[in-house]
Amino acid sequence: MAAIDASLALDLRAGLLEGPVWDPNGALYFVDIMRGCVHRYDPATRIHRAFEIASDVVTVGAVALSERNDLVLAVRDGFARLNPRSGVVSKIADVEADRPNQRMNDGKVDPAGRFWAGTMALDETPGAGSLYRLERDGRVRTMLGGVTISNGIDWSPERETMYYIDSPTRRIDRFDFDEATGEIGNRRTFVPIARQHGIPDGLTVDVDGCVWVALWRGSAVHRYTPYGLLDTVVNVPTSCPTSCAFGGTDLRELFITTAAMELTDRERAEQPLAGGLFVCRPGPAGRAPNRFKG
Repeated sequence: MAAIDASLALDLRAGLLEGPVWDPNGALYFVDIMRGCVHRYDPATRIHRAFEIASDVVTVGAVALSERNDLVLAVRDGFARLNPRSGVVSKIADVEADRPNQRMNDGKVDPAGRFWAGTMALDETPGAGSLYRLERDGRVRTMLGGVTISNGIDWSPERETMYYIDSPTRRIDRFDFDEATGEIGNRRTFVPIARQHGIPDGLTVDVDGCVWVALWRGSAVHRYTPYGLLDTVVNVPTSCPTSCAFGGTDLRELFITTAAMELTDRERAEQPLAGGLFVCRPGPAGRAPNRFKG
């Protein structure tokens, strides 16, 4: 089994970084959920820009690319668009707008250009969240209910399997996926995550169909083969990796977001880089991200 160390790419010391996605134009986008902030980072020039979303939005759970060359967001109470040139945010659709104690969490665009994102209760009430799908025409469909912390999601290279995490279940699940209709079914466990390895958070699928998952309180990212076998461990020098995505000109750089929000004062002193963006070159290549086609 391969073991690799990640190094610091950007020292942000943020509360809760999440949801990295690589723009083939040469930048990584990711969010700071609790600050309601979208980050853009160019590793070649090391130029970093932060978009502060309007105060009435409060949180931003996920960011995705679109075919219009703007960004689609999963915000506290629904879906929105961000123009990265002007910084203007416009609402697409409300989701749970009447539930102020809920927020959107992780999300991603499927191979057909629909944006999936899920919700959770601020106090992590079991079963209070759902997984939603933003259709290309702007309508929203509920795809799963009874979710506690909706998290990592991605699709296999052959587009027939959807991987999904509801973090407290401590497992990665997989569904049969119909690309044409967007329907999912036949949910089953792909990989159970042992307690000593942490809590599964965000994930990405590489060009070989292997699943990379960030492990909250596990200080690592694990790579599982399509057969569920652990074959690579990326060590991260902080307790709470949150998600990961491949990027760079050859899609062989693995970017890893982390969090500092739940660390004790002692842990913060021991982990001064917590809440930063990390990177490594583990060998395998990732895939270009899907774009929202709305």
